Amino acid sequence: MSRLKLATVWLGGCSGCHMSFLDLDEWLIDLAQEVDIVYSPLADIKEYPQGVDVVLVEGAIANEEHLAMVRMVRERSRILVSFGDCAVTGNVTALRNPLGNAESVLQRCYIEAADIYGQIPQAPGIVPPLLDKVQPVHQVVPVDIYLLGCPPSAIRIRAVLEPILQGKKPQLEGREFIKFG
Repeated sequence: MSRLKLATVWLGGCSGCHMSFLDLDEWLIDLAQEVDIVYSPLADIKEYPQGVDVVLVEGAIANEEHLAMVRMVRERSRILVSFGDCAVTGNVTALRNPLGNAESVLQRCYIEAADIYGQIPQAPGIVPPLLDKVQPVHQVVPVDIYLLGCPPSAIRIRAVLEPILQGKKPQLEGREFIKFG
């Protein structure tokens, strides 16, 4: 049997979910024997490939780059896991939503909250164009599995990946696996 192609993606979030992934500790060695990591912020891979078997998507959709990325990821991946509370609900990333549209958020952050010389960055590539509202992943693309937690524990991450490696669908049941936070 060929090795699974595993990817992880980091959108609008803190990278805590990826840190929990690293908390898999010794099981990472077992995992490495069964998967090829084909894209991740943990590896120096520049382009998201075709034919990914499983992708863990951390973070919410907050800007145009995230939007384009998550659409491409969905198109090129068989199983998409919404990885952590930001990806599942918007969580902390979506706390900017009550401030209004993208322009009002930029105004608040770069002008009103500035100590001196407040200005909104205008050079291309400095601030990716913000979306007016931060959205969880499932509001943009179909999600196959929801992995809750802020961040999800290594135990939860393993409870999703192990069955997938065995060709089964994960069954996340009980308080330990379905609570937020």
